[in-house]
Amino acid sequence: MRAGKSLPPEYFERMFAGTPDPWGFETSRYERAKYEHSIAALGGRHYRRGFEIGCANGVLTGQLARHCDNLLAVDVSETALKSARARCSALHQVRFARMNFPGQTPTDVSFDLIVLSEVAYYWDDADLRHAARRLLGLLAAGGDLLLVHWIGETDYPQSGSSAVEALQGAMASSVETVLHERHPAYRLDLWRRSLV
Repeated sequence: MRAGKSLPPEYFERMFAGTPDPWGFETSRYERAKYEHSIAALGGRHYRRGFEIGCANGVLTGQLARHCDNLLAVDVSETALKSARARCSALHQVRFARMNFPGQTPTDVSFDLIVLSEVAYYWDDADLRHAARRLLGLLAAGGDLLLVHWIGETDYPQSGSSAVEALQGAMASSVETVLHERHPAYRLDLWRRSLV
């Protein structure tokens, strides 16, 4: 783990410009199993509006779409979004946008599902606090927030566990833990926004 600022959009644009699948989302057995587990963690719940932050090339997006009437998937890399749009072109309930969350957020809308899969550890401490405020502003009462993060060594500003724990601390009593699981390589957390 390296101390420092949040990773800039240019970092991700370079990654996707170098190869269309830099983290093996399309081909990795680890990624496939993690995505299957992520969907299973939702427990068959269906959502009116979903928001996927950091959709990359859209592999998970396609699976989330089956559980949402409308899904907004965002990323900072236009190259990644081009791949995601092509992959999900038949899924009319999915909309894509280039967005650098938490600095940029959707306006005048709330979501009953927000997904952060392998994203939060790219943010520094200030952006994690900012993200927590933004997430609380976007997550509808009774809505679910799914977080899935690698827990091995990284050269990112945070580890997976420290990022999730910082978000949880900042969101305090506004969310309740529905599910917390640690696997050999990743952790999965499902939180639900309090009704009051």
